[in-house]
Amino acid sequence: MNFNFELILFYATLISGIIALFDIIFLAPKRKRKQQETQKEVKLPIIIDYARSFFPVLLIVFLLRSFLFEPFRIPSGSLEPTLLTGDFILVNKFDYGVRLPVLHKTVFDNNTPKRGDIMVFRWPPNPSVDFIKRVIGLPGDHISYVNKELSVNGQKIPQDFLQNSLATDENGTEWQAIEKQEDLLGIKHHIYIDSAKSSRDFPDIVVPNGMYYVMGDNRDDSADSRYWGFVPEKNIVGKAVLVWMSWDNIKKGVRFNRIGKLIH
Repeated sequence: MNFNFELILFYATLISGIIALFDIIFLAPKRKRKQQETQKEVKLPIIIDYARSFFPVLLIVFLLRSFLFEPFRIPSGSLEPTLLTGDFILVNKFDYGVRLPVLHKTVFDNNTPKRGDIMVFRWPPNPSVDFIKRVIGLPGDHISYVNKELSVNGQKIPQDFLQNSLATDENGTEWQAIEKQEDLLGIKHHIYIDSAKSSRDFPDIVVPNGMYYVMGDNRDDSADSRYWGFVPEKNIVGKAVLVWMSWDNIKKGVRFNRIGKLIH
C-alpha cells in the first residue's frame, strides 16, 4: 500500500492549524475569564493542547519539504553504482521551479532538467509512486539504444571500461556487472552493464515537447523510459543533490563513507 505522505502532512497541518486558531479566537478568552474568576489554572483539553503544540512543527516541516528540500530513500538498485539501495537523499524542490504542494502546479519557473541530472518524479503509470532516474533525453532529442550503447541526437555516447564489479540488488542477491564510465555529452558518470541479460533496444525515438526521457545507471536492472515511456514536466518533483544517510540493510550498518556525498 502506498501512503501519500504529502497529503497526510497537509491535512495534519491544516486540521491542527484550524483547531489552534479556533482555540485562540473563541476558547482561550473564555478560559482566561474563568481562570480570573476562580483563581485556578484551567487545563487545556488534550486535543487542543496537541494541536497548539504540533501545529508550528508541522507547518515548518510542510513548508520545508514542499518548497526547499525533501528527503527520499532509495528503495532499489536501479541507479547503482551512483546511488545504492538504502541511501537517504535530499531532493532540491526549487531548482526546477516552485510548485504548489498537493496541487503540483508551477507558480514560479526556474531551471529546467538537464541531461545527466538525477531527477525524482511521480511515476507516469501511477503518480502516487515516486521514481528516481537519470535524465537522458530533453524535449526534441533523438534517442537510440542498441546493443547496450546509447546515442543522443546521432552522437554515440562513449563508454569506457573501468572494472568487473559485484552488484547487489535490494534483496541481497549478487551478480557480476561490468562497470563503465559513460560520458553523456560532457556529464561523466558510472554505469553497470549485465552481459548475461539481453538488451532492450530501440533504434530511434524523439522526445516530445514537455517530456523527458530517463534511464537508470544500472542499465539492465532498471524499470525506466524504455518500458513505460516519457516523464511529463508536470510530474517532476525535484533534483537529487546529496546523500545525507545510508543504511546497508544486508550488513545491518551505516555506510559512513557515503554520508555527505554529492549526487551527480
